[in-house]
Amino acid sequence: MDSFLFSWQRAWTGIGAAGEGGALFARLMAAYAEPQRHYHTQQHLGECLSAFDGACALAEHPAEVEIALWFHDAIYDIKGHHNEQCSADWARDALRDAGVDAGSAQRVHDLVMATRHTAVPSGQDERLLVDIDLSILGAERARFDEYEQQIRREYAYVPGFLFRRKRREILKGFLDRPAIYSTPHFHDRLEARARYNLRRVTEA
Repeated sequence: MDSFLFSWQRAWTGIGAAGEGGALFARLMAAYAEPQRHYHTQQHLGECLSAFDGACALAEHPAEVEIALWFHDAIYDIKGHHNEQCSADWARDALRDAGVDAGSAQRVHDLVMATRHTAVPSGQDERLLVDIDLSILGAERARFDEYEQQIRREYAYVPGFLFRRKRREILKGFLDRPAIYSTPHFHDRLEARARYNLRRVTEA
């Protein structure tokens, strides 16, 4: 909890929000602990924040990237199609309510929307945020396999044959990109292992 609180207070203060944001922090922590989540949990949030710690110097607006990480999976309805939109709207509205500059709040909104992964990210902060979110693809084999099991549990209602087909399509989409990671920091560290992990799953 201490590392979560440290990150939250650093980002909250850094982005110019009023007060400590304690109630919002508690709401977000509760959101990431919802029972329908198996991957999009406090574990994932913690891994993202840890990755950010090692790369925060690369951000143009580090507080915006860190706050965006807090909100990027804040709304997670396993059957929903607008989770990122709802999460992004929540982030922008909460920040504006806390007195954050409108331009900064909008940039956080746009960063969260980038985690839809429907397009190659543009802009340094967007590239950094997306690389952090995708860092799980380049995890050590045991963690990557755990991740795949966690995703399967989130979609337990989907029949096995359909899940396998759709999952393979999603992962192959990343594998078919010229580069999975957009920043040299993550590309150098994770690209080769991510491609190994993805080939192992998609070619099984």
